[in-house]
Amino acid sequence: MQARFTRRMALVLAAAGLWAGPSIVSGQAHAQAQSWPSRPITLIMPFAAGGGTDLLARALAQDLGERLGQQVVVDNRAGAGGNIAAGMVAKAPPDGYTIMFGTPGPLANNKLMYKSLPFDPEQAFAPIVLIAKSPLIVAAKASLPVKTLAELKAYATANPGKLNVGVPGSGTLGHITSVLLQKALGITMTNVPYRGTAPVVNDLLGDQVDLAMDFMPSYVPLVKDGRVRALAVTTTERSRDLPDVPTVQDAGVKGFEATAWYALAAPAGTPAEIIDKLNAATNAFLKSPKGQDALAQLSMQAVGGTPAELKAFISSELEKWGPVVKDAKISM
Repeated sequence: MQARFTRRMALVLAAAGLWAGPSIVSGQAHAQAQSWPSRPITLIMPFAAGGGTDLLARALAQDLGERLGQQVVVDNRAGAGGNIAAGMVAKAPPDGYTIMFGTPGPLANNKLMYKSLPFDPEQAFAPIVLIAKSPLIVAAKASLPVKTLAELKAYATANPGKLNVGVPGSGTLGHITSVLLQKALGITMTNVPYRGTAPVVNDLLGDQVDLAMDFMPSYVPLVKDGRVRALAVTTTERSRDLPDVPTVQDAGVKGFEATAWYALAAPAGTPAEIIDKLNAATNAFLKSPKGQDALAQLSMQAVGGTPAELKAFISSELEKWGPVVKDAKISM
């Protein structure tokens, strides 16, 4: 009798629109995704304002706002190698109104280094699109008497403990690259972590740090103006923006490669319709003259593609860097 009553009441309530069964809830979610976006979107940026990564995020945010019909606001949340920003996005409602402009640390490598990471990047985020790639740069202040990696090795060997290296945060790709390059060259320098690229650049120009190992875009104009000296880039091929600067491999460190990359991600559970809209809008930006010009100015190479391709790329990065981080005993 009770079972029949319950079923009967459910039918009555459903007919009256007062009881939302699974199909109704699913329909509501679909309707919300179809009407998205109906208010401003927040793009969480894991580094301080002013650096090349931030400039790309802002160029993309402006374009997405125009394409989607709602403002996309960049919110800089620097610190902990990107984990502060990533933690915010991981806990945000999966409704498409909070997304992340991610880099290798928070979307992949931090999983390999932090002992108590409050989220698993492979589980906490829904991949949207791989935006671009760029090399890292090994840059020296203009007054440092070295012009090549070989001269850096000789100088650091002759002056143990004297040199320091600015990196854009503890555990960032710049930090890992610094550790690995020092190991490859057989030298020891002091890593100085900052909250993003802009303060690294300021202190390199102010002679507060001797070198920087960082995302490349912010340094290209400074190198061209002679304000800092580029010793090497970390990709397997030279940068088209600094064609005279050798790669680390050119300098004799065989097999060395470290590539910066930039991607969009949303909280896990974000409806596929929203992911697809963001993916399509970002790919359109990358193919547009505005997007190509923005990337060229920042010394970045457009990538684009599908959410599935970004997921596979992140998995390959973890597979690549896992043994490296373990061998170098990098732990946060």
